[in-house]
Amino acid sequence: MGRPPDPARRERTLARATDYVLGHGLAGLSLRPLAAALGTSPRMLLYDFGSKQELVSAILAEARRRGATRLAGKLPSEAASPEERLHGIWAWISAPERAALVRLFFEVHADGLVHPENYPNQAEAITDWFDTLGAAFRDIAGGPDDTVTPTLVMAVIRGLLFDLTTTGDRHRTDLALHRFGELLRR
Repeated sequence: MGRPPDPARRERTLARATDYVLGHGLAGLSLRPLAAALGTSPRMLLYDFGSKQELVSAILAEARRRGATRLAGKLPSEAASPEERLHGIWAWISAPERAALVRLFFEVHADGLVHPENYPNQAEAITDWFDTLGAAFRDIAGGPDDTVTPTLVMAVIRGLLFDLTTTGDRHRTDLALHRFGELLRR
């Protein structure tokens, strides 16, 4: 008779595996080095998660959850102007301590273009932001069903994050975000 599942162990392993992937990325992720870094075995990883792909899916969901929870706690108040809210979101997400999360985000999206079967929930990484951004910019949206405004805000932030991550040009990307904020004000 096998050992019964231990949800607490699985959660601890998931938290540590997420930290590992945030530090090392997904490219070339192998169960043996991951298990060694976590102080467990590849067999236990498979026991807890079923397959490598299910483990990766759980890690990505945990990384998204962490990011969304932290962002929600850092959003400027609704009393702030749309421009102040935009700058608050940008300041939080583009901070150097979020670089690992941002790199993972782009790594998954790039790999997902070539191997969409590996990321069946990839669209969630985008649509999860709609609720957050839709709420943050409700006062400038074109109604309760407006998905265009959060899509536009998300596209600008994502594009500038990619630019910042690729070039490291904080000054230029900050100026570009400021210009977009001015456009939102109009």
